[in-house]
Amino acid sequence: MTLESQLKHQGQFVHLHVHTEYSLLDGAARIKDLVKQAKTLGMPAIAMTDHGVMYGAVDFYKACVKEGIKPIIGCEVYVAPRSRFDKEAQRDDSGYHLVLLAKNMTGYQNLLRLVSLGYIEGFYYKPRVDRELLTKYSEGLIALSGCMAGEIPQHILNNYLEQAEKACVQYRDIFGAENFYLELQDHGLAGQKEIIHHQVKLSQKLKIPLVATNDAHYIKREDAVNHDVLLCIQTGKTLSDEKRMSFEVEEFYLKSYQEMSTLLGHYPEAIANSLVIADKCQVDFTFDETHLPYYEIPSGFDVDSYLKKLCYDWINRVYPNPGPEVIQRLEFELEVIKNMGYSDYFLIVQDFVNYARNQGILVGPGRGSAAGSIVAYILGITNIDPLKYQLLFERFLNPERVSMPDIDIDFCFERRSEVIDYVVAKYGTDKVAQIITFGTMAAKAAIRDVGRVMNIPLGEVDKVAKMIPNELGITIEKALNINSELKEAIEGDETIRKLVDTARALEGMPRHASTHAAGVVIAKEELTNYVPLQKTGDGLIVTQYAKEQVEEIGLLKMDLLGLRTLTVIGNCLDIIRKTKNIMIDIDQIPLDCPKTYELLSAGDTIGVFQLESSGLRNILKDLKPSHFEDIIALVALYRPGPLGSGMVEDFIARKHGQREVEYLHPLLEPIL
Repeated sequence: MTLESQLKHQGQFVHLHVHTEYSLLDGAARIKDLVKQAKTLGMPAIAMTDHGVMYGAVDFYKACVKEGIKPIIGCEVYVAPRSRFDKEAQRDDSGYHLVLLAKNMTGYQNLLRLVSLGYIEGFYYKPRVDRELLTKYSEGLIALSGCMAGEIPQHILNNYLEQAEKACVQYRDIFGAENFYLELQDHGLAGQKEIIHHQVKLSQKLKIPLVATNDAHYIKREDAVNHDVLLCIQTGKTLSDEKRMSFEVEEFYLKSYQEMSTLLGHYPEAIANSLVIADKCQVDFTFDETHLPYYEIPSGFDVDSYLKKLCYDWINRVYPNPGPEVIQRLEFELEVIKNMGYSDYFLIVQDFVNYARNQGILVGPGRGSAAGSIVAYILGITNIDPLKYQLLFERFLNPERVSMPDIDIDFCFERRSEVIDYVVAKYGTDKVAQIITFGTMAAKAAIRDVGRVMNIPLGEVDKVAKMIPNELGITIEKALNINSELKEAIEGDETIRKLVDTARALEGMPRHASTHAAGVVIAKEELTNYVPLQKTGDGLIVTQYAKEQVEEIGLLKMDLLGLRTLTVIGNCLDIIRKTKNIMIDIDQIPLDCPKTYELLSAGDTIGVFQLESSGLRNILKDLKPSHFEDIIALVALYRPGPLGSGMVEDFIARKHGQREVEYLHPLLEPIL
């Protein structure tokens, strides 16, 4: 560290071993609060090193940039005792901890690959890498020797000092002398003083630098109790169980420079090296690039001219005699798509949609703003004429509001996987994955989880949980404002107060990872160039970033939904064909059938997509729809805002002439 740098960082420290909420049920530090606390403590940077995963990297990066401190992207990986392919019980089921930090974008991409392969190839109870992978992907990475579960500390605790020295040399050789540090931690745990003593001697003998860390799992000391509850939820134990997994002390929080100096100040170089490492790390994410996959086109065309050719080749399928209005709209859309660089996108989507149709897999008519595109209609992506229904293309793609197009497509539930298999075969197994999603601790679930951990009788916990209204997006905070009974229960019973306070502290934290019901990502190059991956228990490859983060880093996210309604329709058509020898094209059924509107008006719509809830059936009886636009309006009106404002009743009364239709201005009449 130069003199100038020493003066700049005087009285500062950077935490390089930190677990966020994405060390699932082991980290109690919410990313936003964590970064704010680091800023409050005057720290110029902070690292994120979750256990074996990088789930929170994008959110962490953005939170740091927002607060004006440097994000250091890392991971605490598990290193297999032997090879990552060795999976023998009692020999290979525990991996050594090792902290890896990305120095630059090369290091970040190598970290993506290591974390991905740890899951895809090395998973055995935990995702595990090995020395072969570490050697292959070491460039651009800084390694810290880890906590007490690290290989070197474990050898020291077992009095295998020669093996500890050998491991030091191996890691130094893998990462380079300037990129491997021996990590000093002191939480007051038995054995840590011994580890420090021997690591300092190894540092002197082997010229390996030291660095101080604190293995933060929560933000403030008082959060230790919440972290303890999280561990109990993870392990299925109660707080009263003396044999449960526990951190024993309340020292795993984001300590200040002064606190770290008090603990490890007699090794000043270890404190200073936290800043040296932070200065070495510079990873910059970009959120203004797109990485659309390559769509193979015939020679003599580029993607824009080929998209245009397909549209004009197929236009007569939906517009037998296209007039000036159709051509003008088509040319306008094609120009916007070309200028925004999304021709590839439309070619990719039409390809797998038309594959599905050709295979007899039922495809939905289209949903969302994509139905406003005449290009999507001509290409067979949607089955709704945007001109007939005066739908706006700008709601879908707008040069004034640049964002990735988003087409949600429904497929027969039972055959959706065939479409995904086709996409994987076309673009490559290394370029296609499904998308992860995280289950969070919702209000009621948090109450029940915490109640079980605190050993509160089930009846009492159930009573408190039932005081939280069954509303979408309800939180414990909102419930306290709505339900005076819940407020009184807290004020009158210390145990209930503690239950609710703890549940509120944990509410909303990610609890488990699963596969998103619809999301599929397709990349231009290997996905591990952009995003970490993992393998699910049933063998699916999924991204470690959720769909919002996948889109933010410029990857193409498709929603391929499996819809049971389409499966039912397909089965019905098949039964009619087999029993009546009648072939029905579901896309050609009339939308003005009087018998259908009689059925709808009677509210007899169990099994009718989007019209089968009790609330909608009641409104159908009042509305008595007589044409298709009535159904369009009804589905649009059946939202929390209109339902609570009297808009639905107004609409029904005006349809039946019971209330006069009024417009704020005559210009609104053709629109409304």
